[in-house]
Amino acid sequence: MNNAAFDLIRPERRTTSVVFASPHSGRIYPDDFLRAALLDENEIRSSEDAFVDELFADAPGYGAPLIAAHAPRAYVDLNRSPEELDPALIEGVRRAAHNPRIASGLGVIPRVVSNGRAIYRGKLGLPEVHRRINGFWRPYHDALQSLIDESHAEFGEAILVDCHSMPHEALDSVSPIGGRRPDVVLGDRFGAAAAGSVIGQIEAAFTSRGLRVVRNTPFAGAYIAQHYGRPSRKQHAVQVEIDRSLYMNEKTIRKSPDFDAFKALLVEVIEEIAEIGRPAIAKIAAE
Repeated sequence: MNNAAFDLIRPERRTTSVVFASPHSGRIYPDDFLRAALLDENEIRSSEDAFVDELFADAPGYGAPLIAAHAPRAYVDLNRSPEELDPALIEGVRRAAHNPRIASGLGVIPRVVSNGRAIYRGKLGLPEVHRRINGFWRPYHDALQSLIDESHAEFGEAILVDCHSMPHEALDSVSPIGGRRPDVVLGDRFGAAAAGSVIGQIEAAFTSRGLRVVRNTPFAGAYIAQHYGRPSRKQHAVQVEIDRSLYMNEKTIRKSPDFDAFKALLVEVIEEIAEIGRPAIAKIAAE
């Protein structure tokens, strides 16, 4: 299904409660946005989870839908609440209780990209902000909610795998001196967004392929994990952050020579994660 706000790739037959989503890999930059921006093309793309939708593109082949955003994160951030409006960027917005994401310029309409570089020369009006939210944020989340509802209706549970990438330097704070850096950070909001058994199986899918995984540090999950993760209702959300240096050149935003090999490794991870959401009777039939 093609939509102005997202691509939704469905499997021929849904066989798992798992839903894969890529909210930050969008790379359709409106011309008026680029003209108004202070940054060049590479700078403005530094917040983008480049190629993550391609890394997880095989998910429908294993019975799971994949939804991927079109709008870039620098334009509208789908991993923020629509209420996270930045008064330093948006005219007519009052300052509210302290929100560290808004304070750092990373609200639903970001003021900055990575390393705190400002996107705009001046402020945006509320009509433009509402246009982006209504045109891109709401359609994406309406579709994502529908996929989760489908999982509940067909399988009695839903497992959302929220797919992201992270700058290599983001791992400096969790890397032991002289030790191996994590390759993947899984976020379940310290147990609030997913059952331990679910995140444990997702972690095993990565570690069994030789990837080093840590949980919740430095990324525990933002709006999507918080909003959709309801393990008491059999609705689990796990944020997956993958080190970009494993498959791309972060400076040029181009695929590295290792991209295809890394994607092939992830196909095995995807297959194992999809298996987590299959009904027990289907698992027995497949053996």
